[in-house]
Amino acid sequence: MNINPSAIPPLAPELVEQFRKIVGEKHAITDAADIEAYVTEERNLFHGRSPLVLRPGSTAEVSEICKLATAHRVALVPQGGNTGLVGGQTPHNGEVVVSLRRLDRIREVDTASNTMTCEAGVVLQIAQQKAAEFDRLFPLSLGAEGSCTIGGNLSTNAGGTAALAYGVAREMALGLEVVLADGRILNVLSKLKKDNTGYNLHNLFIGAEGTLGIITAATLKLFPKPRAIETAFVGLKSPEAALRLLAIAQSEAANALTSFELLSELAVDFSIRHGIDVRDPLQDKHAWYVLIELSAAGEDARAPLEAILTRAMEDEIVDDAVIAANLSQRAGFWKLRDEMSSAQKPEGGSIKHDISVPVAAVPAFIAEANAAVVKLIPGARPVPFGHLGDGNLHYNVSQPVGADSADFLARWHEMNAVVFAIVLRMGGSISAEHGIGVLKRDELPEVKDKTAIELMRAIKAMLDPLGIMNPGKVL
Repeated sequence: MNINPSAIPPLAPELVEQFRKIVGEKHAITDAADIEAYVTEERNLFHGRSPLVLRPGSTAEVSEICKLATAHRVALVPQGGNTGLVGGQTPHNGEVVVSLRRLDRIREVDTASNTMTCEAGVVLQIAQQKAAEFDRLFPLSLGAEGSCTIGGNLSTNAGGTAALAYGVAREMALGLEVVLADGRILNVLSKLKKDNTGYNLHNLFIGAEGTLGIITAATLKLFPKPRAIETAFVGLKSPEAALRLLAIAQSEAANALTSFELLSELAVDFSIRHGIDVRDPLQDKHAWYVLIELSAAGEDARAPLEAILTRAMEDEIVDDAVIAANLSQRAGFWKLRDEMSSAQKPEGGSIKHDISVPVAAVPAFIAEANAAVVKLIPGARPVPFGHLGDGNLHYNVSQPVGADSADFLARWHEMNAVVFAIVLRMGGSISAEHGIGVLKRDELPEVKDKTAIELMRAIKAMLDPLGIMNPGKVL
């Protein structure tokens, strides 16, 4: 019989003591004040509760935790950097939190095979820096890279700003080490690019949000470190113009095009107004902006970037542009982009959507969605921005000026229905890179193929028959 996540019984003191013996006295947290950081998340959208946070220091300890949890039907919530945006890492009903932050070793960097084996608690930025020490690139890049972890990135199949060139987290992992619900350790930490020995098991756990097992380590792909990086900030009139610019950039730069971010005027305005030390790179305001970056294996990325912008200006696609003159200016461009989510907070309630549609459909989606949400809530302010190069938009909607935030946020699912209807009609996805968690769990059966949902439930039942792994999430 599976655990009902809304009816989880209190944890007996003797069971707490058994868990404590596995991880050690100081790594079993029971004080409510100390637990608070593990049950809240950065947007304050979810607030959970937990009687116990366990901080294992090895895969063996994770295994022992799972064995004990299975024996006593104790529900577990795996957690990395606690930066998730859909409530997947939150213990909503009194589950035990298993924090992977102490599993923070980089076990190996193999430059011959261009791989790096990291434990789940390694912070993404640390992984990037370690790769750079070996003159390699680990290209996964997110706004939360200073605090999110490799295990969390893989569990949510994170995307980021370089997905256009390198793909999402799933495409950067060659193998995993995973602890199953019953404590068995699945070791498929392969460095091989070619391995046709049956089912590709490690992919089951990427994007599963901890509902099938706990990722404890991963073998990641590394890439040659670019010798030249050039970044431009561009002003233009419309998403249609941005799409034309993307076509030119792909034609002129091919594989050197690593990022192509579409930013609405309101998103840029919020970032400049509310961000810390954020400036407008262009002299005049524009209806839309693009942040474009080229990375070259050779010594020159500037010439192709200049060629792209020259051609776009001659074709009257681009109204203005500036190329970063140095690393500081490049960092300023990206800071403006990275501040966009947090800069919406001072504007009140924000209903957020992480969607994807075919790249060619992005302009039509924005036009339809903008009209639909304003019709639903007059005065609502759409704040679309995101990864135009792969069709992934963060379609956020800020409350009307002066409106009551609670009243606005109470219409979250109502607005979801309006936006998701347009997404699905255009052949898109309601979750591009943030996952399902609890935020989109109830919508998933309505948008996912029925047979796919049945298979997902069957896999869950096989790997986690008691339902102790992150119950109530995804399914």
